[in-house]
Amino acid sequence: MAAWTWRFEKTDGAEVQPAVQPEEFTTQGDAESWIGEYWKDLMEGGADQVRLFEDGTEIYGPMSLYGEDAAPSQP
Repeated sequence: MAAWTWRFEKTDGAEVQPAVQPEEFTTQGDAESWIGEYWKDLMEGGADQVRLFEDGTEIYGPMSLYGEDAAPSQP
């Protein structure tokens, strides 16, 4: 069974501890539902972006927690 996990980062890619500790998810949909529920708490706790992994393989990221309108400008 696959394990889906999130990595929490600052905008420079440095890993940070999440404000809300996630579980290991058994599906991509469960992982994405969780991030949809807790993104604001994670952002307020110091994370700027996330990456999604399946069994240690990066699936996508970085994905900003700021959304389209409030995203900090990227060089």
